[in-house]
Amino acid sequence: MNTESKNISKTKTTDSEVEAFLTKVAEVSRNSETGNGGRLLFAIDATLSREPTWDMACNIQSEMFVATQKLGGLEVQLAFYRGFGEMKVTKWLSGSKELVSRMNKVRCVAGRTQIRKVLRHAIKESKINQVNALVFIGDVIEEDIDDLGHLAGQLGLINTPVFVFQDGGEPVSRMGFEQIARLSNGAYCPFDASSAGQLSELLKAVAIFSAGGRTALEKFGNDVGGKALQITHQILNRK
Repeated sequence: MNTESKNISKTKTTDSEVEAFLTKVAEVSRNSETGNGGRLLFAIDATLSREPTWDMACNIQSEMFVATQKLGGLEVQLAFYRGFGEMKVTKWLSGSKELVSRMNKVRCVAGRTQIRKVLRHAIKESKINQVNALVFIGDVIEEDIDDLGHLAGQLGLINTPVFVFQDGGEPVSRMGFEQIARLSNGAYCPFDASSAGQLSELLKAVAIFSAGGRTALEKFGNDVGGKALQITHQILNRK
C-alpha cells in the first residue's frame, strides 16, 4: 500500500451549500418518476493510504448522510474495509444520526484493498432487495482487475451501477476503476483535497439518482452543471 503523504488543504463544504442541496433534493424527489425512494450502498476504503484525506472525506460523507433524510425514503448502508481482511457493514439505515456517528468512528488501518468483497456484498444485497446504486470511494486497486470486472458486470446485469470516486487519480488503478464503472453501467470521477466541493456535488448527484432515477438526475445535472453535469452525461449517454 502506497502511503506517501499528500498535500492536503482543509476544505469543508459550507452550511449554505448543504442547505442549498437539501432544497434541491426536496424539489427533485417530489417530481421523480418513482416516488419510492431507494437504497444506496456506501463503501469506503479505510486503509492507511486514505488517512491524509480522511477528515475531508468524513465531513463530506457525513453531510451526505444528513441529506438523505430529505430524499423521501432513501436507505443507506455503510461498508468499509481496512487492516488484515477486515470488512464491516452496517444494517440498512434511514436516519442520519446513526450513520454520521458510525462514519465518524471509523479510523484508517494499514492493509490491502478488498474491493472484491465490496462488489460481492453488493450483488448479494441486491438479489435480496434491489440496491439502486453502489458508491465506492478509494485510491488504489491491489487486486486482479479481471475478477473485479466480472463482478462489476454482474452488478450491471442486476441494475446496480457502481459510482467510483478515486482519491488522487493513480493512473494504473484509474484504468481499473473506470472498467468497474463502465461494466456496471455506473460512472467514474477522480477527486483530491482541493476539490471537496466537487466531490460533494458528485455525491449529491448519486443520491438523487438513487432516490429519483434518471429524470431527477438529468434535472440536477442541467441545473448545477460542472462536475455534476459531467457524471450525469456519463450515465445518461451510455449506450
